[in-house]
Amino acid sequence: MIHPPISSRFMNNNKNYTGPLVIIGILFFVFGFITWVNAVLIPFFQKAFDLNNTSAYLVTFAFYITYIIMAIPSTWVLKKVGFKRGMSVGLFVMALGALIFIPAARAESYGLFLAGLFVIATGLTTLQTASNPYVTILGPIESAAQRISVMGIANKVAGIIGQKVLGGILLVSGTAAASTLTRGQHLEKVIVPYMVIAAVLAVLGVAVWLMKGLPEVEEEEEGSEKQAATKKSIWGHPNLVLGLLALFFYVGAEVIAGDSIIAYGISQGFPQEQAKNFGTYTLWLMLVGYVLGIFLIPKYVSQGTWLKYSAIFGVIATLGAVFTNGFTSVLCIASLGLANAIMWPAIWPLALDGLGKHTKLASALLVMMISGGAILNSSYALLSDSVGTQKAYLLVVPLYAFVLWYAATGHKKKSW
Repeated sequence: MIHPPISSRFMNNNKNYTGPLVIIGILFFVFGFITWVNAVLIPFFQKAFDLNNTSAYLVTFAFYITYIIMAIPSTWVLKKVGFKRGMSVGLFVMALGALIFIPAARAESYGLFLAGLFVIATGLTTLQTASNPYVTILGPIESAAQRISVMGIANKVAGIIGQKVLGGILLVSGTAAASTLTRGQHLEKVIVPYMVIAAVLAVLGVAVWLMKGLPEVEEEEEGSEKQAATKKSIWGHPNLVLGLLALFFYVGAEVIAGDSIIAYGISQGFPQEQAKNFGTYTLWLMLVGYVLGIFLIPKYVSQGTWLKYSAIFGVIATLGAVFTNGFTSVLCIASLGLANAIMWPAIWPLALDGLGKHTKLASALLVMMISGGAILNSSYALLSDSVGTQKAYLLVVPLYAFVLWYAATGHKKKSW
């Protein structure tokens, strides 16, 4: 999540921001719901279009590649219309993407579905960039961490609900009627849910547009940076460059764990009715890790130390998934949710340390690294088609290994 420098004049401790915070909380709920249903869409489209893994995982590629393609255009939009209206624009674009699912289902076009996902993620990129600062400015700065924690929990709970709801609608099988559905009838299952999603997004867009009491966000001037960067080029900071790789690898590992587990369970012979719930296990464990982090960091353990332990646990759990079988292997993949929970907020401060005037550009580059979810998940899919879905998880081991090295040593490098 992005937390750019915010002008202190918005820190009004006496003002009641309950209404705006509820709206922002709903938006974070939307983030989680929209993002984590990809785990349901992958096996759904794989069955409907009889796809191999490489083609099925284009779902996540189309979704996450937007972060590298649309991050800068989204920033330009926010500068033109402001952060508040930018959130509305993001919601309207997401609603448009959801509506694309309707003609895609009618035309039985996988390409059109992927286009809809790209549009949804484009709106989400704008929405995330615009809404994150409000968590900091809507209330006293000393309680910002508590608000960020609540938003994170809302995000994970939404993912669990999204997978339960969409999984219950789209991944229903085992009956004679379900087995005789044509491709068109199978794809029509998405129409009503995505019409509802589009309507909710549009209503939220209007609500945010009309909301009063939501301040406009303005970044601080460059001269207000607390620490001036000592290097002229942003690429002269090894902790940032290596941090970009660490974030890229972490996001890839997180998306592989979260979005592949349902399809993996099905490939291992579990009934679809049972496997559709596997994705929620990952999210529950992410939620557990997030809550533990709230209570333990930094009082009992530092963020950097937690990052090292998380990476080590990620390696162990991944190897467990590869070298065990059945439900034990599935649970090992689910447990990666616990490993991934604290990595995002732990890597950011290490990567931005000492950046000074380069901090804003560095933050934008870090956001682009979310594209690791597109590229590395697609790499997992390619491997799974050649060596099998289980052995393909070995790809994740070096990803966590690099994060471990960065947490222990890499972030300390101040020169090349």
